[in-house]
Amino acid sequence: MNFTRPLSDRRQSGRRALLYSHDTFGLGHLRRSRAIAQALADSDPTLSALILTGSPVAGRFDFPERVDHVRLPGVVKLADGSYRSHNLGLDIDETTHLRGALLTAAETAFDPDLLIVDKEPWGFRNELAGTLETARARGARLVLGLRDVLDAPGPLAEEWARKDALTAIERFYDEIWVYGAPEMCDPLAGLPLSDAARARIVYTGYLRRDIGAPPPGWAGAPEEPFVLVTTGGGGDGAALIDWVLSAYEHDRSIPLRAMLVYGPFMQTDLRARFDQRAAALGDRIVTAGFESRLEWLLARSAGVVAMGGYNTFCEILSLDKPAVIAPRAAPRQEQLIRAEAAERLGLARMLHPPRDGDGPEVMAAAIRGLLTQRRPSEGPVAGLLDGAATIVARAFPDAPVPRALLSPRIVPHVA
Repeated sequence: MNFTRPLSDRRQSGRRALLYSHDTFGLGHLRRSRAIAQALADSDPTLSALILTGSPVAGRFDFPERVDHVRLPGVVKLADGSYRSHNLGLDIDETTHLRGALLTAAETAFDPDLLIVDKEPWGFRNELAGTLETARARGARLVLGLRDVLDAPGPLAEEWARKDALTAIERFYDEIWVYGAPEMCDPLAGLPLSDAARARIVYTGYLRRDIGAPPPGWAGAPEEPFVLVTTGGGGDGAALIDWVLSAYEHDRSIPLRAMLVYGPFMQTDLRARFDQRAAALGDRIVTAGFESRLEWLLARSAGVVAMGGYNTFCEILSLDKPAVIAPRAAPRQEQLIRAEAAERLGLARMLHPPRDGDGPEVMAAAIRGLLTQRRPSEGPVAGLLDGAATIVARAFPDAPVPRALLSPRIVPHVA
């Protein structure tokens, strides 16, 4: 496979990276793509990175210099597993066709040297097929990026067989980057990949996160010490918020305040009910709907209670925080598998009701335990946060890796 190519004859303005993030729901894919784009831009002052995303909240994020995004028409997943257009009055086939045409047009006009596709080898409903063809014909390097855990092997094999995903991998992709560590999980375990395709798998390590500057207008964290409770996007986080509130209602002597960050996709009526319960607890609980720089709060917390999505896990590792992970187990087992592996490796504690119970006293004890729980830096896995440095080195092998990306594997916690 060709790892590099000369700059296009039509331009001499530096390298270009195009990142595709289908984002039908949640924040995970966009946040991961944004972190990768920033690492690439930081590595080369002439590089430009463009993210193509379907995220409905893309405009609420800051993008660093020389990184921008194009918002694709949104789609939403219905309860029966089908999709519909979010805002346009088009059926899903017309919407997918429009998104595919926009993707191909953007790739043609931007003319990237590198195309990184997040998670879906063909894109949403095969919308990326034409773009893969044109990018390959022009000589761009194509990379499939995968989080550390996708799903349990059986359901993943069924899903990818239905989508014919392996055909795309075998045909188009120069490398497969797994944004994690092999000690945690093999996300493609059990899939009938060829030996040649398996040889192209690279474990990059996790994507280290820095706290950066405070958000504009940031009023500060709650009075310390406090525990940060985060649900990620929040669309499926109501059970965790309810469990934490029940713990504080049950045990008024928990020695940590709590800040609950609902996420932008939590239903308005649920938020209103949770706000009422939090208000009844006085200054013990502070709530927020959305924080685009959650790491700023996490850095000042005494510990974290979370569902264990990929980005939150990266932040827990990066800021070296003791964490309690209460994963969801459906519709995917991704969070459960990650939490089990993290507990096995001593990186976090898992709370799983079938094993631990679901009473308020269980969560109260776990929050208390954060004060004495060991930090992820005490775990056994070396190179855990090498993701950005590895990605930069693999993306453009002839470019030097910035010294800032070669920092210690765990960022010291903020006192």
